Parts: sequence; C-alpha cells; structure tokens
Amino acid sequence: MQVVNWLPRTELPFAAPSRPELLQMPEPEVEVAVAVVPAPQAEAPVAPAARTPERPKIEVPRPSLASTRNGAKPVEVVDDTPVVVKPAPVPPPRFALQLLRAGRCLLLVELPTGEAFQSRDPAYLLLKDMLRAAGLPDAPQIVGEPVRWPWLNRGTLDQGPEAARDFVQGFLSVQMETAPCACLWLIGLPAVRFAGEADAEAFNRELQIEGLGSAWAVPGLELLMEEPQRKAAVWQAMRRLMARWKESNE
Repeated sequence: MQVVNWLPRTELPFAAPSRPELLQMPEPEVEVAVAVVPAPQAEAPVAPAARTPERPKIEVPRPSLASTRNGAKPVEVVDDTPVVVKPAPVPPPRFALQLLRAGRCLLLVELPTGEAFQSRDPAYLLLKDMLRAAGLPDAPQIVGEPVRWPWLNRGTLDQGPEAARDFVQGFLSVQMETAPCACLWLIGLPAVRFAGEADAEAFNRELQIEGLGSAWAVPGLELLMEEPQRKAAVWQAMRRLMARWKESNE
C-alpha cells in the first residue's frame, strides 16, 4: 500500500512503545537558487583579415590656381552638327487665266468665275469697252485654252508659286515668239503676280519683265465692277501708254 510509517492512535497490547520523533512532520525543504557561473572558455585564435586589393588611383584634373583667379569657366562642349529643318510645304495657288489677242497687244486676263468668257458676261462686256477706249479691236481673239492652276489635282509634282510663275511666263514666251506684241496687258492680280512678278501695288503701272518685255498691270475686271472708282486711274494710265500700241497699228 506504499505506507512508509504507520502509527496507531492508541497503544496496542503487547506492541512496542511508539517513537515520538516519527510523529513530527518534516518541514518542507526550501530551494536555494544558486547562480551558475559559466566556466571561462578558451579564446579562439582570431584569423587575420584578408587584405583587400588596392584600387588604382584615378587622378582628377583640378583647375589651376591661375584659372581660378582669372574667373575662367569650364569649357562647355557644343554640338556643331547643323539641324536641318524642312520648310513647310506651300499650298499651290489657284487661278484661271485666259490669253487674248487684240491688234498687236496680248491680254492675259483673270477669269472671274474660272470658266471661259461668254459673249454676254458682264466682265467680258467691260473688257470690250476698255479695248474700244484704247483704240484696239473690241472682238479679241482667244489664244489657246484657259491656263488653270494647279495643273494636277493629285501627285507629288511641285505646283507651288514658283512653279506657277515659270509655267505662265513660259506659256507667254512661246506665244510672243509666234507673233510680235507691242504691249502685254496683265489684267487681274494672278496675271500680275505670276507673269509680272509683282503685286497689287503695281496696278496701273508699266512693268519691264525679263524675257517678255513691256507690260501693263491692270486691276481685275470683277474688281473694277465692284469698285467703279478705280476706272479713272485705269483710264489715266491707258492714256499714257496708248501711243505704244497705236504706233504699232499704223
């Protein structure tokens, strides 16, 4: 029964006397914490650290004392490569011109509507009045088809202002070689610009065109109808130049 000590409460007959020390309960043992000091360990030999290879020294140029005193700035590297900028394409001009012959004068006339003249067109009637006032036949002859620009509606062909000028001047040069011309009338801004290489400021003035000779810049027929006050300046200029083609007709 795992009973180490057993004592009766009363004395048993013929039993041995009890021992009083057995009746005392032993006091519990108190655990005493004992600090454990680790035993000293032998120091391990420390291996010498490996030497890192020395890097080569790079010499950095420093500004000299003279340059710092003179306030010299470091030279900046400038890229001298030229930048090619392509000019923007110029849209082709749009105009229609008709070449007419009256006596010994050639008339390069702007077509107001872009179509060939009709016998009852107001612009054509005004042109007939101008020819009668100039002493020239009032029934001018049509020379060739109207010159319409741009020449082509599509394609990569250059049809800018310079190409238009070369074409118009070349066309007039061929016609002048066929028959002599005492004076070339340039009627309308497109005719003045692309045949005479001038602008609206040249209206009512005489021009000298290389390869084409003498020319007279006249406002367009439609502009003369819209602004009748311009007719007086046209008449004055006509009187100054009239002797040129009258002598040719004699």
